[in-house]
Amino acid sequence: MSDLITRFEVVLGPDAVVSGSALAERATSYWDASPTRALALLRPTSTDEVSQVMRICHEHGQTVVVQGGLTGVVSGAVSSATDVIITLEKMTAIESVDETGGTAVVQAGAVLQTVQEAMAVRGFLFPLDFGGRGSCTLGGTVATNAGGINVLRYGMMRQQVLGLEAVLADGTVISSMNQMLKNNTGYDLKQLFIGSEGTLGVVTRMVLRLFPLPKSRQTAMVALDSFTSVITLLKTLQSELAGTLSAFEVMWRQYFRAVTVEGTHRAPLDRDYPFYVILEAEGSDPSADDERFNRLLEQAFEDEVIVDAVIPKSDTERRQLWDIREEFDPVLPAYLYDVSLPLRDMDNYTVQLNAALRERWPSVDFTVFGHIADGNLHLFVQPNDEGDHHGECDKIVYGCLDGFEGSVSAEHGIGIEKKHWLKASRTDEEIALMKTLKQAMDPGNLLNPGKLFE
Repeated sequence: MSDLITRFEVVLGPDAVVSGSALAERATSYWDASPTRALALLRPTSTDEVSQVMRICHEHGQTVVVQGGLTGVVSGAVSSATDVIITLEKMTAIESVDETGGTAVVQAGAVLQTVQEAMAVRGFLFPLDFGGRGSCTLGGTVATNAGGINVLRYGMMRQQVLGLEAVLADGTVISSMNQMLKNNTGYDLKQLFIGSEGTLGVVTRMVLRLFPLPKSRQTAMVALDSFTSVITLLKTLQSELAGTLSAFEVMWRQYFRAVTVEGTHRAPLDRDYPFYVILEAEGSDPSADDERFNRLLEQAFEDEVIVDAVIPKSDTERRQLWDIREEFDPVLPAYLYDVSLPLRDMDNYTVQLNAALRERWPSVDFTVFGHIADGNLHLFVQPNDEGDHHGECDKIVYGCLDGFEGSVSAEHGIGIEKKHWLKASRTDEEIALMKTLKQAMDPGNLLNPGKLFE
């Protein structure tokens, strides 16, 4: 071990290698405050240094876990005492911005919010967005193919990446830093790494796709009395807003009530409606966009699709609305789930799941919210019964998906927590092909071992 640490120090410098008791100062993850367990934590500053580190690990058969902002919820970046951690927290540079082509070259350790703000100053929008924006890194969002609140309009992280650079298990650098939207020259190798959860390579740099910064933004929170009305409103807005609808976030009553109790967020609407939606549109003509947005809300009132609404009058009020959706500490601790299924089946699924959970735990707290337009629901389950019921709860949540052609993971990945359930969403043939790719690219199983597959 000392020889290995010495070799890392020669490549990176002693200050970039953390081992022993110093690791105790680093939490396991955003969700777990216990000390990090690892043989060593390495802080490279370039792709070349990552490559040299991986060559050493390959030579020694040393397992490696790559860590980003540690905000993932499926234990996909958790290390063991025998792993080496590579963190790209020193690789945070925005290397270049092509304002003509609308692209940016960014290192994998850059924090999402930092990139968003840097692009906004230049008049560009980087649309990937979710509550962990201030902590998560771009490399982590690539590794998990992150989604968030703007998937409806802009797509997942996969759609935001034009090219990337990655280091394989043996130290080989794959530099596919394509900057064009169209490039049909054989296999699109970057797709192998996007969503692979660090099991196929270490993503170090990427080319991001940028969009013009919108000139107008319309936001509202509305209340509805049925899921049928939720669907009706979504279809109307998608049709009438001419592609400018960027977010449509639905909160079930139980969730809304839980996060607006006294001492938490102020409820901008009555707390007894069955459903609440935060909707947002972004356009290029402030006057016309405002008029169209308000007209559609008025029509929805007249048609009794929505029963109440509030429109923020400032950025502060808008942020307060979004905080209700994004800051869910009042419903914690709970078992967190991230599933997807066809929109047509969501109401039936949540009703069946609620009944199944209450049959098992009569005092259960069950709350739901989701992006829904992209098929994504987030579920929080607190059995309110002593003991560890996580495994039993998994069986109920995922068991109720059976027959709905859903997925056990919409946007958070598999990691450790869901690998037993991968077969519920993928065929044996698909899993076999994934394992073939893993074996071909990492025959020693050095990268993120124990994740994704049983």
